[in-house]
Amino acid sequence: MMKYVAEIAGDLVLGGLMMVHERGEASTCGPIMPQGGVQALETMVYTLQYANAHPTLLPGLKIGAHILDDCDKDTYGLEQSIDFIKGKLRLNNKYIAFNNNISVVRSLAYAAPRQAMAVSEGSISNIDDGEYQCPDGTSPQIRNQVNQVISGVVGAASSVTSIQVANLLRLFKIPQRRFVRERDRPPKYVAEIAGDLVLGGLMMVHERGEASTCGPIMPQGGVQALETMVYTLQYANAHPTLLPGLKIGAHILDDCDKDTYGLEQSIDFIKGSISNIDDGEYQCPDGTSPQIRNQVNQVISGVVGAASSVTSIQVANLLRLFKIPQVSFFSTSPELSSKQRFEYFSRTIPSDEFQVKAMVEIVKRLGWTYVSIIYEESNYGIKAFEALEGLLAENNICIAVKEKLKKDSGVAKETAYDTIVQRLLSKERAKGVIVFGSDQEVAGVMRAVRRMNATGRFSWIGSDGWSARSLVSDGNEAEVEGTLSVQPQANPIRGFEEYFLNLTVDNNKRNPWFTEYWEHKFNCKFRESPLTLYNQNYERQCTGREPVSRSNTQFEAQLQFVSDAVMAFAYAFKDMHREKCGEGFRGLCNKMDPVDGTELLKYLRNVQFDGLSGDRFQFDEQGDGPARYRIIHFKQVTRGRYSWDQVGEYIGNQLRLNMSALQFRQGAPSPPSSICSLPCRDGQARKYVDSEARERCCWHCFNCSTYQVVDPGDDTECVTCRLGTLPDVTHMRCEPLPEAYLRADSSWAIGAMSFSAAGIVLTCLVIAAFIRHVDTPVVRASGRELSFVLLYGILLCYAMTFVLVLRPSDVVCGLQQFGIGFCFSVVYSALLTKTNRIARIFNAGKKSAARPHFITPASQLVICSLLILVQLIVSFAWMWTTPPAAMYYHPTPEDNLLVCKASINASYMVGFAYPILLIVVCTVYAVLTRKIPEAFNESKYIGFTMYTTCVIWLAFVPIYFSTANHVALRITTMSVSISLSASIAIACLFTPKLYIILLHPERNVRQSMMSQKYSQCSQVRTNISLSSQQRIDSGTQSDADIELDKLRVCPICSARNNGHTGSPRANLRHQIQYKPMANGPLQNVPDVQL
Repeated sequence: MMKYVAEIAGDLVLGGLMMVHERGEASTCGPIMPQGGVQALETMVYTLQYANAHPTLLPGLKIGAHILDDCDKDTYGLEQSIDFIKGKLRLNNKYIAFNNNISVVRSLAYAAPRQAMAVSEGSISNIDDGEYQCPDGTSPQIRNQVNQVISGVVGAASSVTSIQVANLLRLFKIPQRRFVRERDRPPKYVAEIAGDLVLGGLMMVHERGEASTCGPIMPQGGVQALETMVYTLQYANAHPTLLPGLKIGAHILDDCDKDTYGLEQSIDFIKGSISNIDDGEYQCPDGTSPQIRNQVNQVISGVVGAASSVTSIQVANLLRLFKIPQVSFFSTSPELSSKQRFEYFSRTIPSDEFQVKAMVEIVKRLGWTYVSIIYEESNYGIKAFEALEGLLAENNICIAVKEKLKKDSGVAKETAYDTIVQRLLSKERAKGVIVFGSDQEVAGVMRAVRRMNATGRFSWIGSDGWSARSLVSDGNEAEVEGTLSVQPQANPIRGFEEYFLNLTVDNNKRNPWFTEYWEHKFNCKFRESPLTLYNQNYERQCTGREPVSRSNTQFEAQLQFVSDAVMAFAYAFKDMHREKCGEGFRGLCNKMDPVDGTELLKYLRNVQFDGLSGDRFQFDEQGDGPARYRIIHFKQVTRGRYSWDQVGEYIGNQLRLNMSALQFRQGAPSPPSSICSLPCRDGQARKYVDSEARERCCWHCFNCSTYQVVDPGDDTECVTCRLGTLPDVTHMRCEPLPEAYLRADSSWAIGAMSFSAAGIVLTCLVIAAFIRHVDTPVVRASGRELSFVLLYGILLCYAMTFVLVLRPSDVVCGLQQFGIGFCFSVVYSALLTKTNRIARIFNAGKKSAARPHFITPASQLVICSLLILVQLIVSFAWMWTTPPAAMYYHPTPEDNLLVCKASINASYMVGFAYPILLIVVCTVYAVLTRKIPEAFNESKYIGFTMYTTCVIWLAFVPIYFSTANHVALRITTMSVSISLSASIAIACLFTPKLYIILLHPERNVRQSMMSQKYSQCSQVRTNISLSSQQRIDSGTQSDADIELDKLRVCPICSARNNGHTGSPRANLRHQIQYKPMANGPLQNVPDVQL
């Protein structure tokens, strides 16, 4: 996008970095930002006007401004800030002194990366005074006078942009930092190798220092890494076909494992690329371009390093401004995978994203659910911790202690490490500790463990930053024992160990730090070497011939990544040379002089080769190395002898761990327990100690009650099993209860069905007897039609037992709901009709001799049918409003009764209500007809039937409702009660008739229907002369006529019953009259007719 500058001339110029525009999506900058952008810019201008107009603040001076827009984007702000370093400043002093009286804009503390480079462009000369010269030896002039020295910078608004810009401005000593004095800095050494194409190298040759910038020498990750780069360059340059006619050189620096110092050192890498900022920035008086005075400052084509992630981030922000590709070998921070911010950064080692996953998988494999985390205060540690925290939570693993190791803010004191160990000891159940840090910091932790007498209390899961490093394990073997560590899979470099073991101080002059390494390794001092904080106590003098062997030299396990980084550049140069210079061209062609960093990056990302370790290498889509890890284990092989052994690997998100090879302590192969609370037993739920915590691993256990199980979805709750189920023996799940209903093969059902079957057989025999003797007086006198209706009702009562013992279903429940009321209504409707007829006949006979209405058989059947119809209406209405259905009934949690819906409450009373009414009415009629003459003793039997029935049902009702939990007993009680009612009816009503029909057929005549006490009336009948035409043959009489004849032969009885006195003849004469009958000729009837 178009670059605009708000410019104000002045004697002293301030840079300004404002977020005039918002961050854009499709483009770098978005819409204008009125308040935080434009208003902030105008506030700066307004304040400058005030300061310049003040009469005493800056007399004779004017403050100018060079204000840029960062679009609220750190990378763009860093690019813009190149303007701040363009002006050439010539000072005799190494430090820029600022007039304390110059007041920067009050209350506006803005600083941003890209815009800050605008300030530092005026300070390029501070890197190396006299960098450029004209052919006549004079200094060149600045073409664009705008590029004057920027005295200070106001901005940026965004914190992330300010961080980026501050790191750039401090390199050019523009205010915003505290300067380190020259005496505190180590002497600057460079390992130099001449070549046509030069690679920069940034190694952590020294540890981070406490009192000074750099600490003691770092043998493995520093010196050995540097020598690996040199060794690989020798191999590449000696290869006959890799780079024909070309030689790769090197410019290797030490960053002392400190990001700020490493960023200062990396200024060397951009000296040859300054022209990339603004081509033609300088010119000589004759108009020609100046030449570089010191040819050492040639263009750096690419940079190998840094080792530390935090240093790589700082250096990557600088190198991207000059389009210099960078390949790191040990930087594993996931943040560096973002190509929007670090597009020129690549690495041969995989991202910590995969390392974190591998560590979590190890924790899971060991069965740990409660661990502590120690991480270093750097981008490497913080980003790893963030990823660890999320992954552990996803896998229900809790964090007991979170401790941060001091790194970026300086070197921690020993008491700080003691505090960390005390915090670890406060969570005694958390035996497992994940340590994500560098060797220097982790070594301090191990020393604190020994001081706190905590050796053996913890088992460590280590990151690649400290595992297999002698700095940690040497002297701390007992504390480190049992460590499981994740390291990017690396194999030894062919020939390197022999090469390194043959190096001496005499034959390795190109490494300026090798003398210091030698003194550190053998605790001696060369006579000519300068005195340092670390060799001043060595009393023995070095000879340079001290024995070096594998036994006294420990090699860094990950040197393959250093070699792969160098080989990646070599193959990228090869591919670029073949395409730019042509096949077969030897030497460096013009198209590669200098190397275009953007084009080189394209070739670099596409390289594929077999490295010196034998592994195939290529970058992934993020510019990271392949994710291959090995799991190493530090254990005591024999007493007093320790070693790091490989026990597994993590490739493709799959962990393979040899558990049998683990030994956390001598003679203790099993991993220690690292859990906060033991798992609850079956049937116990958890009550978490801290229910608000994201991870919950500490709890108390409590038992679920009798009818509860542990909630499958929430182990903190006990839930009651739904009705129809009960907890299993473990109280972990609910199991369905078996259905409980009266089964046909049960003893209860067999008993009930046997009783009913006997009743059915007996009823069928009675029906058969009645059918056979249907025209006999006994049958006719009992009312044939109603008797058959009664028998069929009794048959239905017996049949209901078989319906009741069926497995309940909607159909069966419908039959029960209809049948229990219907069968009784048939029986008692017939009985009611019969008793009603008898009562009406006798009542009518007391009042007149007229024949009562509706006493014919047809009338009786109609009346009975109407009574039954009432029950049908009630039953169908009941079934319409309450459809029959089978359901599970649970009177107690332990019951699962399969019943009909109507049986679980008083609903059956709806079906029984009408039959009960019939029973009550029948009983009333039975009481009313109890004094009927003995010849009409059927009413007595009906009465006895009704009394017994009432007793049965009075006993049944409480039994039925008190056996709700016992299905078999309840149904059996109901079926037996129904069958008993039917049996009483058949026994009381039909046994006397069957007795005469079957055992005394001679009495089955009309005369036998009369009682013996009325035999005196027979003489009266013989004296009365009645023609045979006036009598009706008994064979043609109806059943009702037979009932009437019983009274016609006994007027005396009637007279007595009506209160008459006198002689029988007189009474008879008084009462007898002739009256035509409705069904035939005149016949003699008494005054009282039935």
